[in-house]
Amino acid sequence: MQVYDVIIIGAGPAGLSAAIYAGRARLKTLLIEKGKDGGQIILTSEIENYPGSLEKESGRSLIQRMTEQVASFGVERAADTITEVDLSNDVKVIKGKKEEYQSRSVIIASGAFPRPIGCENEKEFMGKGLSYCATCDAAFFEDMEVFVIGGGNSAVEEAMFLSTFARKVTIIQNLPELTADVIAIEQIMANEKVHFIYNSVVERLEGDGIVEAITIRNTETNEATRFEADEEDGLIGVFSFIGYLPQSKIFKNVLEMESGYIKTDEKMATSIPGVYAAGDVRVKNVRQVVTASGDGCTAAVAVEKYLHH
Repeated sequence: MQVYDVIIIGAGPAGLSAAIYAGRARLKTLLIEKGKDGGQIILTSEIENYPGSLEKESGRSLIQRMTEQVASFGVERAADTITEVDLSNDVKVIKGKKEEYQSRSVIIASGAFPRPIGCENEKEFMGKGLSYCATCDAAFFEDMEVFVIGGGNSAVEEAMFLSTFARKVTIIQNLPELTADVIAIEQIMANEKVHFIYNSVVERLEGDGIVEAITIRNTETNEATRFEADEEDGLIGVFSFIGYLPQSKIFKNVLEMESGYIKTDEKMATSIPGVYAAGDVRVKNVRQVVTASGDGCTAAVAVEKYLHH
């Protein structure tokens, strides 16, 4: 069986960046992706904060260029879903549904995905008014009305950020109160732009290609309330911050983790020599395409040095 220098699991920005650096370093590299390249970023219709991005750059177009760049460095590809790993020896064994793969090192870039809201039409409106990233999309809703789903620290912090763009921010919390830190709650309560709806969940999103209406149901009274976009806006922003689901299940009890995220050091090294993690699947503060790409670069450079020594 062929033994690669490095196997990269996941072809989001972190995995693609790692593949570019590994391929350019002439490492024998295999990039494994179970679905389409790109991860979360392909849901973003327009990117403004990635350095050097083109005008009207979409997540899909950015990933397409990354994928082409990976191919130009001779990186091998496999379409497979990884089901099991054995990372205990010098040669790591990666088992997929289709085949088994071996490598001297591994970069895990399997990503994390937003926890679904669970409302009607959620998938239809991803990137079309429904967002899971205020930093990415807040500017598109300048002087508009937006709804924030969630009541924890992330939701409250992002609602504060959104209030610098939107004319009105409404937090929808499924509990009778916010669950964020006391200081964060005090700050958000003092913000006149921010309003609150408690004991409620989002039931449905509607619109012709973009979110134009949102229906909220009160969990105590079962009463449904429908909000429509202002006629001049023609669009409602819906931002969900109810947590992420790291794609790390197969590494449980194999690597050191924190709340399902893989722990790494500054070189992206995990608790097992020769195994690295990059991007949203690892413990980190900022989850953006630019930080994922940086992680991928760091991991690939670390792999090169690990193999050399």
